[in-house]
Amino acid sequence: MNVLLISTYELGRQPFGLASPAAWLRRAGANVRCLDVSREAFREDWVREAGLIAFYVPMHTATRLAVMLFDPVKKLNPRAHICFYGLYAPMNEAYLRGLGVDSVIGGEFEGPLATLLRQLSQEASSPPTPEIPASRETPAIWLARQEFLVPERTGLPALKDYAHLRMPGGAHRIAGYTEASRGCKHLCRHCPIVPVYRGTFRVVGQDVVLADVRQQVAAGAQHITFGDPDFFNGPRHALAIVEQLHREFPSVTYDVTIKIEHLLHHADLLPALRDTGCAFVVTAAESVDDRILERLDKGHTRADFLAAVRRCREIGLPLQPTFVPFTPWTTLEGYCDLLRTLVEEGLAPSVPAIQLAIRLLIPAGSLLLELDDVRGIAGPFDPAALVHPWRHPDPRVDALAAEVQSIVERGEKMGRSREKLFAQIWAAAHSAAGRDTPAPVEPVLVARAAVPYLTEPWYC
Repeated sequence: MNVLLISTYELGRQPFGLASPAAWLRRAGANVRCLDVSREAFREDWVREAGLIAFYVPMHTATRLAVMLFDPVKKLNPRAHICFYGLYAPMNEAYLRGLGVDSVIGGEFEGPLATLLRQLSQEASSPPTPEIPASRETPAIWLARQEFLVPERTGLPALKDYAHLRMPGGAHRIAGYTEASRGCKHLCRHCPIVPVYRGTFRVVGQDVVLADVRQQVAAGAQHITFGDPDFFNGPRHALAIVEQLHREFPSVTYDVTIKIEHLLHHADLLPALRDTGCAFVVTAAESVDDRILERLDKGHTRADFLAAVRRCREIGLPLQPTFVPFTPWTTLEGYCDLLRTLVEEGLAPSVPAIQLAIRLLIPAGSLLLELDDVRGIAGPFDPAALVHPWRHPDPRVDALAAEVQSIVERGEKMGRSREKLFAQIWAAAHSAAGRDTPAPVEPVLVARAAVPYLTEPWYC
């Protein structure tokens, strides 16, 4: 059977979410094509030839883009079985099935996709009848342990066509991407992983991860992003991988994502990251307001965040915090405090401007809906937007969020530096708060070139 796997957006990375299931489906006998429409033209001929078409939807943006493609794909090939798989598929199952999607798979999706292929192939050779209808085992969430296969990246655009790592001094390094684990042990209320994995954590075998790294290095990768939700959910597993990576490829750098509480709890392991080539650590700080952190159930405080920043600075391990600055509990003074904290801690150059504009999403099944104050402001689920819409109790905060978003969008189109965008956001925030804008902040910002960063900003 011809299978077409489609990715619409994966943060500027060559999609692991296509390469991994491609290996399983080819082993099951399928003729698999991978199409990354974020980097290559849509192929109508491939759509028409496929018996199974599967959209990879690991995040909100990817899902909305995939939904936009659903009708054109269905019209081109009404006979194909269409599947949505990935984190956001089961969260939006009712909406997707209402559109006409045939199968929805979340969690550990490779094995179920291979099973679906076999079922469809069997039906093709022995078509269902009224007496013997089609029977497919299709629960939306699969969390059974599986033995991963080495991802097959044949047919995907070259790594050079994806986001690069820009190093201090301006040099660019070709970046690859892999995963050493999935799911997460933690239950942060706002996290989209939680409604699917519910605290479950799965590792990818060390041999598989390293084989994937090797093939990407052979294809030109000079840097590897580990896309694990938290690299230190399994710290020994993680360290074994990067230590072997460094032994084999001492010039290859990498980046990882680690929770604040893990940075503190496993502080003794951080020098090993630095010494094995970690270019930076991403951490979901989300806020510097303890009241907001408690509602998000992040497991850390403002003081913890600052302690992690200082620990990483002491050992020379760059930290890149991410934020959700606009929440139902954000105040204008609180937003100004976030900006001041970034300046005081020397972190402003490490934070992409888009991170200062992100507004909290409340997806289907979100644990945020357990909170009375969230239920009080959240509207009914909007299937087109894939969220429960909400308005801030203080309209001035929503107005500032819109202004910051506009500053970022205009600035990126015009190619403005991170420093200039930060200065504009700084001025807008203080103006919204009715305060005199302090002295220009630009002189205290470290030059962006001194901070390693990936060339495609992080969205959700």
